[in-house]
Amino acid sequence: MSDIQTVAVIGTVAVIGAGTMGSGIAHVFARAGFRVLLCDVEQRFLDRAIGEIRTNLGREAAKGKLAEAEVDPAVARITLATDRESLSAVDFAIEAATERFELKAEIFHALDRILPAGRILATNTSSISITRLAALTARPRDVIGMHFFNPVPVMALVEVIRGLATSDETYATVRDLAVRLGKTPVEVNDAPGFVSNRVLMPLINEAAYAVMEGVATADAVDQVFKLGMAHPMGPLTLADLIGLDVCVDIMRVLYEGHGNPRFAPCPLLVRMVDAGWLGRKSGRGFYTYEK
Repeated sequence: MSDIQTVAVIGTVAVIGAGTMGSGIAHVFARAGFRVLLCDVEQRFLDRAIGEIRTNLGREAAKGKLAEAEVDPAVARITLATDRESLSAVDFAIEAATERFELKAEIFHALDRILPAGRILATNTSSISITRLAALTARPRDVIGMHFFNPVPVMALVEVIRGLATSDETYATVRDLAVRLGKTPVEVNDAPGFVSNRVLMPLINEAAYAVMEGVATADAVDQVFKLGMAHPMGPLTLADLIGLDVCVDIMRVLYEGHGNPRFAPCPLLVRMVDAGWLGRKSGRGFYTYEK
């Protein structure tokens, strides 16, 4: 019989990584009434994240999606930490670091040592093998993918990804947790890119090829998808929102995992990343943005 935590006894969660996704995940947990330890390697990342969370909660209140009186208590439920050892008492942990296996592997090694047995170790990875990460721990039954979408407070979907060893109890807890957060969980099995990025990234990649080969401008490509396919934004606008560096990292995971050249990243995307043109977060990608 597993000693896995159930949703009913999860009171405090750890979010490791205070970037766009980590801060969004901390936001939705705090908004749902959970105590949150938001952890990153530098205080400046945490300070920026808590400022963004407060701003975004305020926007929700201004739109009537949240009572104004709930903003300060939600922010107060978030504790900032640079010391991973402080996570030892949490009931649940989710890693939301950059999409690189070596970094996630180091975090999972540490969390496996720090957190008591029975605590679930989740990852927000959008493409990396859950089975491979789980094998680095002494608790592969308790490791699972919980892939949120950007912007986390707005997007309803959570891909819940089972590794080869993930237990039914772990899956049920994370599924129910997603529902508690007001999200819609969709069960997916472990494969490179899962469903979302296995389908989306080749689309973005091919759109980049269309620009590189002079078929159309970035704006023209995006207009085709917005007006002809009813997409809320075009694939290159979405790539800028995701981050072109993240897109390239995911394409490389897909290429390595599937061994199929159709997943190799477009040379234009690689050059743009090399130039530091990462999309919205850097102020320039396929489009330019005010910083």
